[in-house]
Amino acid sequence: MASFRRIALIGKLNSQEVETSLRELREFLKSRGCDVAKEGKGADLAIVIGGDGTMLAAARELVPLGVPLVGINQGRVGFMTDIGHDDTRAAIGAILEGRYVVEERSLLDAEILRDGKSMLRTVALNEAVVGKGSQGRLIEFELSLDGEFVYALRADGIIVATPTGSTAYALSAQGPILHPAVPALALVPLNPHTLSARPVSVSDKCVIDIALARTPGLDAQTYFDGFALAELAPGDHLVLKRSSHVARFIHPPGYQYFATLREKLGWSETRYKERGSS
Repeated sequence: MASFRRIALIGKLNSQEVETSLRELREFLKSRGCDVAKEGKGADLAIVIGGDGTMLAAARELVPLGVPLVGINQGRVGFMTDIGHDDTRAAIGAILEGRYVVEERSLLDAEILRDGKSMLRTVALNEAVVGKGSQGRLIEFELSLDGEFVYALRADGIIVATPTGSTAYALSAQGPILHPAVPALALVPLNPHTLSARPVSVSDKCVIDIALARTPGLDAQTYFDGFALAELAPGDHLVLKRSSHVARFIHPPGYQYFATLREKLGWSETRYKERGSS
């Protein structure tokens, strides 16, 4: 197990609660002999305090640097920030003592091409989304996998989600939940103008090409992990593939993926036999 000595603390200073948590955790880490940094570059570990949005922003910056992340939830749901506030000292203490679980999550490499020229390159941990722009009308696009035409569609847009993102925006759009170990991506249309378009899971080895139709005046926007980064012009291509980088999440002992789903999604916590059922 790796030893974590130089630790970055990351959190949005937008509430007294987060500020207090950062201060208390900084004092705790120093009492354990750790060097506390304000930025992730060169850190052995980054501790993120907040919700999944804060974690996503931190991951986009730190994953390419190879910095593992651990999350303390002070947001709403917290699929990636799984340590509760009241459990912080015990959980972080266990991690510092070498008792933890490492979980690797895949990312997407994204590139926007316009007339064959690269306009934008970025990464996404949760999802890439092509959505309608300021005009608020349906957009038209073609979807291809590894150069093979799949379909043309009129819709509000489409989500391409990683297993991590399958419990985020894609879930709200009736997409499938993908276990993190499944080497797949979810393609989830947004309000398609047809009854036959359904979410599809595909291999994460595929190269996904979403080409905006060459319709004059067509207005579309791209989003990556919730960040609006570029407007699409008619004929633009969004090309997506699995990144060579992986996000490494550190969890305290006893972490279980499905236990997290039960808690966050309100699934039953009790087995039938425990309820007296035969």
